[in-house]
Amino acid sequence: MPQSAKKTLDHAPLFCEPEYRQMLAKKKLKFECPHPDQVVSDQREFTKTWEYREKNLARQALVVNPAKACQPLGAVFAAAGFERTMSFVHGSQGCVAYYRSHLSRHFKEPSSVVSSSMTEDAAVFGGLKNMVDGLANTYKLYSPKMIAVSTTCMAEVIGDDLHGFIENAKSEGSVPRDFDVPFAHTPAFVGSHVDGYDSMVKGVLENFWKDAARKEATASINIIPGFDGFCVGNNRELKRLLDLMQVTYLFIQDASDQFDTPSDGKFRMYDGGTSINDVKAALNAEWTLSLQYYNTRKTLDYCRDVGQAATSFHYPLGVEATDEFLMVISEISSREIPEAIRLERGRLIDAMADSQAWLYGKKYAIYGDPDFVYAMARFIMETGGEPTHCLATNGTSAWEDEMKELLASSPFGKNAQVWPGKDLWALRSLLFTEPVDLLIGNSYGKYLERDTGTPLVRLMFPIFDRHHHHRFPLMGYQGGLRLLTAILDKIFDNLDRETMHAGVTDYSYDLTR
Repeated sequence: MPQSAKKTLDHAPLFCEPEYRQMLAKKKLKFECPHPDQVVSDQREFTKTWEYREKNLARQALVVNPAKACQPLGAVFAAAGFERTMSFVHGSQGCVAYYRSHLSRHFKEPSSVVSSSMTEDAAVFGGLKNMVDGLANTYKLYSPKMIAVSTTCMAEVIGDDLHGFIENAKSEGSVPRDFDVPFAHTPAFVGSHVDGYDSMVKGVLENFWKDAARKEATASINIIPGFDGFCVGNNRELKRLLDLMQVTYLFIQDASDQFDTPSDGKFRMYDGGTSINDVKAALNAEWTLSLQYYNTRKTLDYCRDVGQAATSFHYPLGVEATDEFLMVISEISSREIPEAIRLERGRLIDAMADSQAWLYGKKYAIYGDPDFVYAMARFIMETGGEPTHCLATNGTSAWEDEMKELLASSPFGKNAQVWPGKDLWALRSLLFTEPVDLLIGNSYGKYLERDTGTPLVRLMFPIFDRHHHHRFPLMGYQGGLRLLTAILDKIFDNLDRETMHAGVTDYSYDLTR
């Protein structure tokens, strides 16, 4: 075999070695009962046609590779944004391993989550004992200041009552009676990770605000980031802008430090996050702003119910969206937007103008969460590009209407199509029948890139196959520069690949562009 102490190969080149090629070919022939190569080839070509596209888009009973995750993942991410908070998922170990691995693989940081380890007996008799023992172990082993409880499919199908279970666990001494255990029911078989995020943030606020007296602090602002794989870069960039404006603000659910701990010889199971005292004081804020509306619908309603003014954005990136965010902040706080920020805006516009010749008329397919797709389509149109396909598996009919209104506001959106509820297999048909120049989304788009030849720009959670993208902002004017550079790099890299063959395609293998 090709592996030895002196020649250790990664799995990709290893499986290309003759021994493995022969072994895999025998396995396919003996165990997979393959169809003849011509039949497979003919079927593959059929799936690229308009006829197949119509069948594919008409699908209702089957989902293939949806561009979303399940509710508990959003709840786990939300819990990570609070001070010394351990996320406790009432369900099976396998489900919880998925949430941990998803976050760890994206952020390249440990993601600590506890499972109640429900098995078959709990599915029959209920998971109360698992909750009692699990909360006790979590409290003793990990010394949290708060335990945030969410659920998986199993607990929801059998109807476990989290509030009742937590009260029983406290009565049995699993945690002290006054210990904070906020909870959220997050059934994984409905909604998506944005709904789980919303439910958990609302659950935390309810835990501290319910029955508390509110004393309004004028011009104070709560900011809820939403589920954001780029929270490390985005939250820090927005704090920088708000500090320049000298605004009184508080980030509710700030996971930027938790998912960007330093390597200095000290292990940090918990780092950063919104402190419990700050969460309590946040009740008194005059305003609560959400950076992603579809991530925080229930939470914003609750904030209004307690007497706060509330408004939301759709992931403020690019020129106009950042303008709107800062102008709202300025109006609420009565603070002027300083000259330093105005200069940043001008530099972004200058950079867009410098590259206009390469950006104008480019066609894009964008997929991801509803707020992100809205923001990216808006930015693309600012650059003179056309957001031809806008797809959100967890997009609603209300999101579809908002998208159509946005696209109708620009001549660059007149030919755009909006696809709520569709998955990446549907997007494959769209890319074959109505090709675009660039694809924007997460790492799962690499299979579409390989299949359809559409270059992928990775700008959405999760990003598994590239490192450290999340450390740099997408929001704000600086984030706009980062976005612009990522898109241009992909355009130029693709152009280089198409013109690199000496004497064949290299007539304009330009050094300067």
